Amino acid sequence: ITGSRAAIDEAVKRRIFARGFRKDVSVNADLSGLAERLIERAALDALAIVGKAGQAVAGFGKVEDAIGNGDAIAVLHASDAAADGIRKLAAAIRRRGDEGEKIPSIDAFSSQQLDLALGRLNVIHAALLAGPASATFLARTQRLLRFRDGNLNHVTHEISEELRKE
Repeated sequence: ITGSRAAIDEAVKRRIFARGFRKDVSVNADLSGLAERLIERAALDALAIVGKAGQAVAGFGKVEDAIGNGDAIAVLHASDAAADGIRKLAAAIRRRGDEGEKIPSIDAFSSQQLDLALGRLNVIHAALLAGPASATFLARTQRLLRFRDGNLNHVTHEISEELRKE
């Protein structure tokens, strides 16, 4: 079974698990929802570690500075962020030129989720700085996005060995 919401829903519907185990198996009808919540929780836990490791900055001004200085490796926008702020930060990324093309923007989490993970209030925009904790968060977020949309070629960010070592 492919690790996607649609594949798990189809497997539950077609009773694939019972065939695979060659037994009568009871599977929760919301197995895909449970899996998504667990994958999302893993990504948010990794974001909390990013915050504790000092590899994240929050707030529009700090994010814009991190982009301009070349320190940002990824930008987070709350899923409920205003389009204007997202547009302005996207313009800051474009101003960086070729390096800016490598900076992914992630809007997979709500402001409330970002608040809890980073231990701050009203987090709408945040930037990740290079380091192993950031690399872990990006990998887990990539897994979450792939699960949600079923696109196995979905790439949030290429995580180089250099990033993991920093």
